[in-house]
Amino acid sequence: MSLYCAENLSVSINGTQLVKGLSFSIDPGACLALVGESGSGKSLTCLAPFGLSGPQASGSVRFDGTEICGLDERDLRSIRAQRAGFVFQQPLSALTPHLKIGAQLTEAFCQAGAAKPDRRVLKEQLARVGLADGDAILDQYPHRLSGGQRQRVMISAAIAHRPKLLVADEPTTALDASLRRGILDLLDALRREEGLAVLLVSHDLASVRDHADHVVVMRDGEAVEQGAVQTLLQAPRAAYTRELIAASLTLDTPRPALATPGAPLLVAEQIKVSFPRPGWTRGRIKAVDGVDLIIHEGESVALVGESGSGKSTLGRAIARLGPCDAGRVVSAGAELPPTAAMKSAQRRTIQPVFQDPQASLDPLWRVRDSIAEPLKYLSPELDAEPLVRAALAAVDLPESFLDRLPRSLSGGQAQRVAIARALVSEPKMLLLDEATSALDALVASQVLGLLQKLQRERKLAMLVITHDLALARQLCHRIVVLEQGRVVEHGVSDAVITAPAHPVTQRLVEASR
Repeated sequence: MSLYCAENLSVSINGTQLVKGLSFSIDPGACLALVGESGSGKSLTCLAPFGLSGPQASGSVRFDGTEICGLDERDLRSIRAQRAGFVFQQPLSALTPHLKIGAQLTEAFCQAGAAKPDRRVLKEQLARVGLADGDAILDQYPHRLSGGQRQRVMISAAIAHRPKLLVADEPTTALDASLRRGILDLLDALRREEGLAVLLVSHDLASVRDHADHVVVMRDGEAVEQGAVQTLLQAPRAAYTRELIAASLTLDTPRPALATPGAPLLVAEQIKVSFPRPGWTRGRIKAVDGVDLIIHEGESVALVGESGSGKSTLGRAIARLGPCDAGRVVSAGAELPPTAAMKSAQRRTIQPVFQDPQASLDPLWRVRDSIAEPLKYLSPELDAEPLVRAALAAVDLPESFLDRLPRSLSGGQAQRVAIARALVSEPKMLLLDEATSALDALVASQVLGLLQKLQRERKLAMLVITHDLALARQLCHRIVVLEQGRVVEHGVSDAVITAPAHPVTQRLVEASR
């Protein structure tokens, strides 16, 4: 008998059907994956039956013998607390910002009526998801952790009360390749040992191929096709499924010719960043420990490493968007002052593009205002409108988008707007912090093509922070590998991937194949 069975499941908003008559089932210990591009209805399919999205689900969804479509909030809350676990795509917004990790894990254990766990149990729970430094993690707030660490904490909380079903909405988006495999291997072990069923939303077809039993391909709220994962991915019937498979990058995907780099543009020397440990007497954590980096005009350099290795901290320190304890950064021949002393004009050279495109845009501002924002500070004397239109055209969006709000944009469209905002001040370098990791394969492929085009046309330098070695190989001339805030390997992209020398690089390459 199936643990979870959906029949003619539909989800509507204001009379518009966003999910249209889906039917599927999941047995205890099985994993069913939903794949498809952004806006196809995957997340609504998972969350609406449990009352975790605005619109209500209709049809029939039976979970563990209970019909959950139409249940009131009180009964749904009981089911969520005792029998289901949830992992969301954006861990920073899913975790409570003012509570330490220890308090949040304790809450997760107790929600099903279990006794309050001691510190040893909490540390063991964190160790299950690859967080070995449990003492330090338990005393931290979510904003003090890396994206990968936050995601692991959320997975740990989701399985703390031993649910029967785990609803995982892009659970490994923020994780490096080796940790992504480790988390999915953990879920596989829980499926075998405890009969945990998994409803997985993912745009990582490699993970789906290796860890799911059944797959449903969705487009515009409908099932394009579904079936056993190996059969469907090896011999897809639908043209759309074939497009998804073709858009998924691998380390063997043919690499385009990259532009020849020019003169040195940015030189960073002995960059150091540290953060205080929890409490008053525990010293400081070395997040970046003496890193040197040179980036040339028109060159892309990838920062890769396992979660928590210091990639984003280093990128923000170089761009003067975050703290920097020591070291110097020379950009376009001028030394950049510390973050607090940076003047608006000095920020023109390096512009950022962040991981979550929707969160990086003001939800109340129209597209034209978001793109024009840097000009208000960098060049207030300029007429912004023609520059905004030119930036929008550069990212291949029509002028009709200028008056749209972020909520009306797909993930790929929102990221194009974020790139346009970075381009409007005509920078010499972009800082791309996981700029495609939140996007499905088709959209990520389109954004990658856009970045390659912009680099050719504008001779842009790029510092690319990524977990995706296949993306790094496609876009970047060189790869720099970090471990615990230090450079452990660097070189030409193909050479680093083909013959990795350091154990960290070897693990990342092996996990990406």
